[in-house]
Amino acid sequence: MWQAQHVKTLLERCGHQVSLLGMTTLGDQILDRALSKVGGKGLFVKELEVALAQGRADLAVHSLKDVPMELPEGFSLACVMEREDPRDAFVSNRFDSLADLPQSAVVGSSSLRRMALLRAARPDLRIEPLRGNLDTRLRKLDDGQYDAIVLAAAGLKRLGLESRIRSVFDPASMLPAAGQGALGIEVLSARQDVFQALAPLAHHTTWLAVAAERAVSRAMGGSCSMPLAAFATFQGNILTIDAAWGDPEGRLELVSVRDCAAVNDLASAAALGTQAATELRSRVVAKGGVVHYPSETPGHA
Repeated sequence: MWQAQHVKTLLERCGHQVSLLGMTTLGDQILDRALSKVGGKGLFVKELEVALAQGRADLAVHSLKDVPMELPEGFSLACVMEREDPRDAFVSNRFDSLADLPQSAVVGSSSLRRMALLRAARPDLRIEPLRGNLDTRLRKLDDGQYDAIVLAAAGLKRLGLESRIRSVFDPASMLPAAGQGALGIEVLSARQDVFQALAPLAHHTTWLAVAAERAVSRAMGGSCSMPLAAFATFQGNILTIDAAWGDPEGRLELVSVRDCAAVNDLASAAALGTQAATELRSRVVAKGGVVHYPSETPGHA
């Protein structure tokens, strides 16, 4: 709702009249099981897409990292907004950083990506499932169920909870998820009027970076059921993408790649991501890992 209110405010500044249609998705309701076991990222967007298709809503605001890599026919990603902090945050009431945690400390996270990266950095830790909204997760920490939890820094900052962050992870050690920290706005593909209304909110360099990241996930057949990370940054017109695949059980060594190229449009950004995914998949297979190939050709969303 914070994200929707933020977009509402920006559109109103552009002269549009906007009202909010609050909804609870299935992903918000299922809190006792990991997303990878109950349907994945699509659980956060399906109800919103139904509202778009029925004409009850003109646009849907998503955390981009929760948006499936392939949208249903007739739906489009119409806008990617400027990215908030893309990093992961270390949250604890007793310890300042991951390095400060004692042997066998309990860390909460249900993200396979975070689990894999945490185990690569600290194989001695106990990683336990953690679901729910931010208040629920923080309450579980405060109740003593965990020594620390790992959350997206962007979500904490947006909700005014930045004070709960003890430290942020350097992306070099805790590579973010594709699209983390960015907001994506989904609309019906035929609604060119809404595309035009959203144009002033789009952030070009963020969109190119996340296009490369999402291309990695798409080419790897990725979803929340795959322990995959991808993060891209610009220096001038050169986009550098880092991607990593890890074993959440810690049985295989973390595999990572880095690629860079001059990028100026969504097609070249996606091509860079696909190239990185090809190299990553080859290295994963060489290490004995399993990669599920996507059923569709990578696109440029």
